[in-house]
Amino acid sequence: MEIGITTFGETFPDPQTGQTVSHGERIRQLIEEAVLAEEVGLDYYGIGEHHRNDFAVSSPATVLAAIAARTNRIRLSPAVSVLSSDDPVRVYQQYATVDLISEGRVELMVGRGSFIESFPLFGYSLNDYEELFAEKLDLLLEIREQERVTWSGRHRAALDDQP
Repeated sequence: MEIGITTFGETFPDPQTGQTVSHGERIRQLIEEAVLAEEVGLDYYGIGEHHRNDFAVSSPATVLAAIAARTNRIRLSPAVSVLSSDDPVRVYQQYATVDLISEGRVELMVGRGSFIESFPLFGYSLNDYEELFAEKLDLLLEIREQERVTWSGRHRAALDDQP
């Protein structure tokens, strides 16, 4: 059995002091937490994606890259990258880059998004909630499987024999 932890990088007020840390401080805490997780022998560290003021991490790939540079063994993952409101090509490229930095320790987890703030933020209608995920997952899987991709859908520009 493997054991790991995930976080959403919450920035809720401390129950004892009432103080809320800045997003920058919270992200630095997450990096140190991941380093400690590796030191104590955990197998996995995941960071969620949110686009709200009460969560510090809107770009898990960036934070995971910083963690990858400070660790050697622990596997790294977004605790769900919100694929429905992102571009599958960019998601793949970002996490492939973190995978290179980490020497193969990235596990990509994608989802629809249980919090819906990213949909209007990035110009998507909640009416397309199911279709967006299905279409974008299809493209993400195609990118993973093929060296060159030809693809078309309703919610993203087509790809014609792209590397």
